[in-house]
Amino acid sequence: MAEVPKITLSDGNEIPQFGLGVFQVPPSDTARVCLEAFAAGYRMIDTAEGYYNEQGVGDAIAQTDVPREELFITSKLANSEQGYDTTMRAFDETMTKLGVEVLDLFLIHWPQPALDKYVETWKAFVELHKAGRVASVGVSNFDPDHIERIVAETGVAPVVDQIELHPTFQQRDKRDYLAEHSIAIQSWRPLGRGILSMPVLAEIGARHAKSPAQVVLRWHVQQGLIVFPKTVHPHRLRENIDVFDFELGDEDMAAIDALEHPSGRTGPDPARWAPG
Repeated sequence: MAEVPKITLSDGNEIPQFGLGVFQVPPSDTARVCLEAFAAGYRMIDTAEGYYNEQGVGDAIAQTDVPREELFITSKLANSEQGYDTTMRAFDETMTKLGVEVLDLFLIHWPQPALDKYVETWKAFVELHKAGRVASVGVSNFDPDHIERIVAETGVAPVVDQIELHPTFQQRDKRDYLAEHSIAIQSWRPLGRGILSMPVLAEIGARHAKSPAQVVLRWHVQQGLIVFPKTVHPHRLRENIDVFDFELGDEDMAAIDALEHPSGRTGPDPARWAPG
């Protein structure tokens, strides 16, 4: 079973560097997938209200033999629930579904700047943290100006920012800003889209007896990024987490860095996007 390292967040709490994302995992499959992940050595699960599978995560937590204190559970506020009072109500529903007393990490899923509710939403997050209901609070898809505004309004900085990040979209400027402010980075869509067939990844993998996916995940890990690839297949669960027994050399890392592409973004632009 893999030994997953932990990263210490700016609030002193520790988070596993590797976990399982359950975006687009069908609710009926979520408990099974999480239990298989726990058996494979995963201890972090990343869900969200908008994934509609928090109940399945909660069922897995209730059924597993892994002690609750060894698990790290993340959820994210639904985009439709931004605002102080609606955040508080939505959080109560999340906790009921997950069946936990304290959530390890709660994130604002998207800033939705046109809606202009992320500041009052963050104020609710700060209160949830002060009340001990959430161990750590953070954001997802926030740009530096969004972060600077919530810090100016509350004096509280997020401990993580979960952003799209993979070899063809590396967000170096944003990463430099987050590192300067001691905000940990979680990579969503860490395997990108359509990049695993690139010959350079197969070549690097062949040298290390690893798959292209393992090569990309190791690229994230070696940069201190937190990663949580999604899969519903048991063999992929085991393969994905099997990235702690090899190391990419400087030439390998440089070759993957060179895959950056001007049109590499696959998801929405946080500065403009709001759900329809």
